[in-house]
Amino acid sequence: MMNSTQVSYFTLTAYLDTGVLKYLYFIIIMSLYIFIVCANVLLIVVICLNRSLHEPMYLFLCSLFVNELYGSTGLFPFLLVQILSDIHTVSVPFCFLQIFCVHSYGAVEYLNLAIMSYDRYLAICYPLQYNTRMTFKKIAMLIALTWLYPCFAMVVLLSLTSPLQLCGNIIYKVYCDTHSVVKLACPSTNAINLYGLIATFSTIFGALLLILYTYMKILLVCASGCKQTRQKAVSTCTPHLASLLNFSFGASFEILQSRFNMSSVPNMLRIFLSLYFLTCPPLFNPVLYEIGNGEAERGGMTCSKGPSNAGFKPGPTAVRTCSLYLQGACSTHCAT
Repeated sequence: MMNSTQVSYFTLTAYLDTGVLKYLYFIIIMSLYIFIVCANVLLIVVICLNRSLHEPMYLFLCSLFVNELYGSTGLFPFLLVQILSDIHTVSVPFCFLQIFCVHSYGAVEYLNLAIMSYDRYLAICYPLQYNTRMTFKKIAMLIALTWLYPCFAMVVLLSLTSPLQLCGNIIYKVYCDTHSVVKLACPSTNAINLYGLIATFSTIFGALLLILYTYMKILLVCASGCKQTRQKAVSTCTPHLASLLNFSFGASFEILQSRFNMSSVPNMLRIFLSLYFLTCPPLFNPVLYEIGNGEAERGGMTCSKGPSNAGFKPGPTAVRTCSLYLQGACSTHCAT
């Protein structure tokens, strides 16, 4: 039997012996990581340097892109080292650091997407009151909340997990996660499992309720609004919905895999799906928002608030150009 003082490293057994193909995989993953870093950094710089983009939705997007960099950096350099290594081991301190990065990234991502849906709700349902409702102080508070709550929750979880006595050091994944370490513990871990479930589902259901509520209100406005209102709302919400569904798919599989026996799923598919929520959102979100964001594509050009811009391809805040048309629909549906 091993205890925590004897476990100085964990062995990751999900890596396959790929022979010389490991160099090809290394090049592919390195290319993906470079693209993720360049794309996200570029959009962060564009938002920071263009004063015309210092609006709520762009600040929330900036927070999202910073989180993409944070999450991908917690995974990709580690994967690159492991791919070239013949022995797939990781030290205990680094394993816990990766756990902190991976899990806090997931929570920040989901909370950030929930707050972005709330911002869209205000922009579409309360266009004339948007600036008074979404103040800079409120923006700072919401962004701080999306980062501080997950970090605090992870500090508590790791403070419960790190002192555990372990009866093994084999992790059946390509990276470290909390549940894999907790399953190695010798004593009962009911308290840790309960805390993990509460923290996970409070984050998920709290954010999900906000997202469902805001989109229900937006749909009511679209149903009774003018054609231009519907077009602008759809154009504004499409990148967000695509980003939300993309992340939710990967995160859902990872939660199910950590809690249930997925041995019936092919190993390669398990590895791909377990990496999905850490690789695909950082990869696709910059593309989604670059395509759907007219203002950023034009280097910070903002859309006017008059109806003469009906042909302009709107970005996240451009739905406010239809404010004159929305007044009647918003007072009917969003105020209820």
